[in-house]
Amino acid sequence: MILIWAGLATAVAVPISAAAMSPLLAWRDPIYIVAGFAGVVAMALLLFQPLLVGGYLPGLPAHRGRRLHRWVGGSLVVLVIVHVAALWITSPPDVVDALLFASPTPFSAWGVIAMWAIFVAALAAALRQRLRLRPRNWRLVHTSLALVTVIGSVIHAVLIDGTMETVSKVLLCTLVLAATVKVITDLKVWAIRTKRPGQGKFRSS
Repeated sequence: MILIWAGLATAVAVPISAAAMSPLLAWRDPIYIVAGFAGVVAMALLLFQPLLVGGYLPGLPAHRGRRLHRWVGGSLVVLVIVHVAALWITSPPDVVDALLFASPTPFSAWGVIAMWAIFVAALAAALRQRLRLRPRNWRLVHTSLALVTVIGSVIHAVLIDGTMETVSKVLLCTLVLAATVKVITDLKVWAIRTKRPGQGKFRSS
């Protein structure tokens, strides 16, 4: 248990610490630094989201993990808003180009895709009861949006040559992708429940 938590803490702390010591920060305005670190922390939190919903964190009951999953999801939305708002303050034209998919930098488009995916995922979660989706449909919708968020965020982060140190950034992104794929595979969100006499089973759609 201790080794797993220590490993997760290291996976998160190393890229954040490396970014904090980046020499590029010396020439940046405080608001730009806030924008950057909001993105770095959001990337780190993405690692915990699949682990929480999958129940892989030792010592953390499943129901508490799902509750934390919702809180972390809300924190991610706030961090994304801070990230975009701070960038807007530093350079409104660049943000407008990114939102309109007119930016010459490829990482901007992937960041915007990830942003809208996480916003829609959060909105769907908030309106889940009103939407009245069947459990399987809800899993498919939420998981699809989460996957788009992760893929967009990872590509966005990898393509940026910024304050994050390259090796630790790539390792963090790899862990986020691996954890997401494992949870999706293990939970079989595409499965359809079929009832048989005396038992219930799943089959792949």
